[in-house]
Amino acid sequence: MNDAATKMWFGLVAAFVLIALAVFLSAGTLNYWQGWLYIGVGVVSSVLLTMNIVKDPALLERRTKFGPGSEGRPIQKIIVAMTGIPVIAAFIVPGLDRRFGWSSVPPWLSVFGNIVIIISIWMVYRVFKENSFGAATVVVSSEQKVVSTGPYSVVRNPMYSSAVVYFIGLSLALGSYWGLIAAFLTIIGFVLRLLDEERFLSENLPGYKGYCLKVRWHLIPGIF
Repeated sequence: MNDAATKMWFGLVAAFVLIALAVFLSAGTLNYWQGWLYIGVGVVSSVLLTMNIVKDPALLERRTKFGPGSEGRPIQKIIVAMTGIPVIAAFIVPGLDRRFGWSSVPPWLSVFGNIVIIISIWMVYRVFKENSFGAATVVVSSEQKVVSTGPYSVVRNPMYSSAVVYFIGLSLALGSYWGLIAAFLTIIGFVLRLLDEERFLSENLPGYKGYCLKVRWHLIPGIF
């Protein structure tokens, strides 16, 4: 296993340890079946996705560079840092909701939320299969080309579309309506990020302006 793959697997383990701590500490109990179901679904689906990522060395290298410090554009550093706040809240608010009983999500809707999460991970898988240039930062590689097939023929930013689906499913999976507020704020961060990213790609990636003329929707078909 190379260094990039090791970093990817270590990051995945660390992420779910932190997520589990956030979910159960905020809930103040381990008697939180929605939390356990979400962790189980999340771990299994993320492991399967990661197994596919490590098979693509180019994609793997690009996915292991992430976070505000890895961004080259100052505006992206700010957006990523600020979006991190509602992202963290998206895991904590549902736990607080469970502790204080702010809302009551029926069990079937929590199960449905986990199905939505699985769908979002499948969407990410489709994006990665179509585009090995799917970096975690806003950057253009010298050999990069415009991808306009698969999910990219539907929306310009299918990775962000996947994330939107994930965070909506997350709140429902954890049994919280209040968590949708954090999800909504996270989505606003995605919108700000993708608008600047599209501007950057239009200026630096040959053919991207023409692609934008063909694919109208940024994030959600028929809406935005």
